[in-house]
Amino acid sequence: MKKQYLLTPGPTPIPPEVALKEALPILHHRTNEFAAIYKDVAESLKYVFQTKNEVFLLAGSGTGAMEMAVTNILSPGDEVIVAGCGNFGDRWIKIAETYGVKVISASAPWGNVVKPAEIEKALKANPNIKAVYTTSTETSTGVVNDIKAIGEIVAKTNAVLVVDTISGLAGQEFKMDEWKVDVTVSGSQKGLMLAPGLAFISLSEKAWKLTETSKIPKFYFDIKKYKKSYATNETPFTPPVTLIVALQESLRLIKERGIENVWNDCKLLAKAARAGMQALGLELFGEVPCEVVTSAKVPEEIGGKIVKTLREKYGVSIAGGQADLKGKIIRFAHMGYIGKADLLVGFACLEMVLVELGMKIEKGKAVAAAEEALLNG
Repeated sequence: MKKQYLLTPGPTPIPPEVALKEALPILHHRTNEFAAIYKDVAESLKYVFQTKNEVFLLAGSGTGAMEMAVTNILSPGDEVIVAGCGNFGDRWIKIAETYGVKVISASAPWGNVVKPAEIEKALKANPNIKAVYTTSTETSTGVVNDIKAIGEIVAKTNAVLVVDTISGLAGQEFKMDEWKVDVTVSGSQKGLMLAPGLAFISLSEKAWKLTETSKIPKFYFDIKKYKKSYATNETPFTPPVTLIVALQESLRLIKERGIENVWNDCKLLAKAARAGMQALGLELFGEVPCEVVTSAKVPEEIGGKIVKTLREKYGVSIAGGQADLKGKIIRFAHMGYIGKADLLVGFACLEMVLVELGMKIEKGKAVAAAEEALLNG
């Protein structure tokens, strides 16, 4: 029997306390009992988002919330800036163009980070910009953007700032209100330590004003429906009840730990992961590494085999590169329920795989480097 270790940037491991909640008898979603749970979850999400704004839940992946963040504040022909730096940042372009929105790019090459100065330049050159779309942590490359600096720039204009925190929430420091973010979207299967299936969105007062003029057709993704139901602690459509019950437990664990401590835990694991990669002689990938996933370059002749061998032979799941980075990088996640021991197991098995694939490395060196980083904080 092979034990499985999940070190992928989503889905991530689920704590036993959270998983057990999914085994409870299901509730009907139009009852006072479920309404009380929903109310508690909605309030707890405000804490994780670091906002006073309402946070709405919908059944779907994070991409559903991304689509909602386009369809509810824009109209066909509107102009927006997309500042991406990887596969998920580029998704904003695909969604916007699907609905006839004109996209002006302030994106950076994969591996680099978004430059706030480029966004400022684009805003000055295009006074009709309705929104700026970007990503907090870009897990396809392993970098983090300076959302605080971008927020300061966008806040001085009539545009709103829309940020994808699907991978970063409850792992990478993020403060929606303080950093002047107008729309935040996220998902359940990463830092929130839950199975895939829930998405979240929160709007500032500035963003809500745009919902009054939006002309893009919508039904299921109409945020006004969610706002109306929110007042009575309900959702407009049938919610994934079991996931929401489990989310209540996950959020309880996060609040018990304290969001600042959660951020610091990920920061320490990131430090250990970087040390482990460098001890193997692997070059880190990404201009400004994030705290939720570590990316490193690998020899292309074995790059495509590392992820598969780790998973099939040792039960350790990590991620490889996407698109043009396929076979060129590997990605170790360290968010949510991923802990110190998981990381050490991952590096021990990675060392064995690299040796088996013909790389000349000093066995135990990566594990030792990661241990040193963990011990010294």
